[in-house]
Order: sequence, then C-alpha cells, then structure tokens
Amino acid sequence: MTRLTSEFFVSSLVRRIFSEGGFAAVSKKGALEAGAIFVSVDRLDNSYDLYGPAPQAMFVELKQGRLFEKILEGVGNDQVQERLQSEARMDPDYWLVEIEARDGAVDLPVAEEEDPGPTASNLFRF
Repeated sequence: MTRLTSEFFVSSLVRRIFSEGGFAAVSKKGALEAGAIFVSVDRLDNSYDLYGPAPQAMFVELKQGRLFEKILEGVGNDQVQERLQSEARMDPDYWLVEIEARDGAVDLPVAEEEDPGPTASNLFRF
C-alpha cells in the first residue's frame, strides 16, 4: 500500500476541518509528494500547540497514513515560530497547517510512545 502524498493529506485535513465547522489554513506549502507536515493549533487564548511528524522509531510499521507527535503545548506563537525556523534550516520543504481550536482538540493520528504501533483508532484514514 502506498502512502498518501503530503499534498493530498493536507488538502483532506483542511476540508475535514471546514466540514466540521472549524477553520484551517495552509500557511506554508512544502514538497508535494513527501514534505513533512506540521500542524499549529491556535487555542484562541494566545497559546498554541505544535504537532509534527512522529519519528519512525515511535511505531513498528505504518502501512498507510501518517502519525504525529505533540512537539509544543500551550506556548506562545513566538516559540512555535522559533521551532519552525529551526525546522526550515534542516528541511525547508515542510508544510504548515494552522487550525483554530479553542479547547486545543484536533483529530490527528498521534503516536503514543508506549503503544506497540498504530491502530485503527489512532490513524487518520481516507
């Protein structure tokens, strides 16, 4: 099974957020096929969360979809921007999706370190 392109994943994520009555925007487009995807969550109280690709060591095998890890939680926008600038120095072809979520809740497939691998309940499937 092939992995979804970054462009397709981001497009689907944004459409899903809008269909659920939320707001999301792509503020940086990266490599169409395999660019890393970061998600910034604006909690609308001057605090932000940042999600990024989970290191492959965090999961056994992923046949489709993507897994994320929470990199920053409840920080100021300046800290998010600093982290993204650091990321850009290593890999300038990343994507950034910005989502507004007052409670910080976003439906992303998040890897849990103690999990042996991904399950149907924590994967973003299409």
